[in-house]
Amino acid sequence: MATEDEHPWQPNITAMLTDQTSACKPAREAIAAGAEVKVWDDEVPQWMVAGIAATRLRRTLARGLQEVIGLDETVAILARHRGEQLRTGIIDAADRLWFFTLYFDATGTELLACSGVKRSRQPSTKDSFTP
Repeated sequence: MATEDEHPWQPNITAMLTDQTSACKPAREAIAAGAEVKVWDDEVPQWMVAGIAATRLRRTLARGLQEVIGLDETVAILARHRGEQLRTGIIDAADRLWFFTLYFDATGTELLACSGVKRSRQPSTKDSFTP
């Protein structure tokens, strides 16, 4: 049994994924299909998560190699929360094709944004060359 120190509450992520960004609907669908969902209890400064999201967006646009959804919207949303502490979480699709990042207020009760990135195809063992 979990103690209060471990997980005092477990948010209903599916209900929180409304229309904050274009990634919300695919993230809800991933959860319905059995995705792993994790929300961290630690708060982090807005500048840190906003910087990571902005860097990911710049690199994605420059390289054009990875498909992303909701990342541009996420960067804009996070910019409006300067000076705040935020919480983050992830949704890892059951088929491992998509990975979503969640951004919450400091209490974890309001979902601010969601972005998704499509993973590059991982070679299977049968695709690998073995001498």
